[in-house]
Amino acid sequence: MKNTDRLSIAPFDASDYLDNEETIAEYLSAALENSDPDAFLIAVRDVAKARGISAIAENAGLGRESLYKALKPGAKPRFDTIRRLLDALGVKFDVVPPHIQA
Repeated sequence: MKNTDRLSIAPFDASDYLDNEETIAEYLSAALENSDPDAFLIAVRDVAKARGISAIAENAGLGRESLYKALKPGAKPRFDTIRRLLDALGVKFDVVPPHIQA
């Protein structure tokens, strides 16, 4: 296949689609259901990117570099850091009992 025959497809970026409160809440909730803790960090990073990394970092009281470090896969951010980030994103944790399946 010649180089001129290849399709030019941009990589998927979830932050391109996080454009309203309901979508953001569903995205973060789905990430929390994943057993991989990195899934939630990646989701928070995607939402921060959609809202503007610099503004979110500032509102959370973090530097941009600190925000990137806290949200990279494998990071172990403190609960306080996550809490400040969620506040800056305008979302909150909500604990509810699991759905009862009959």
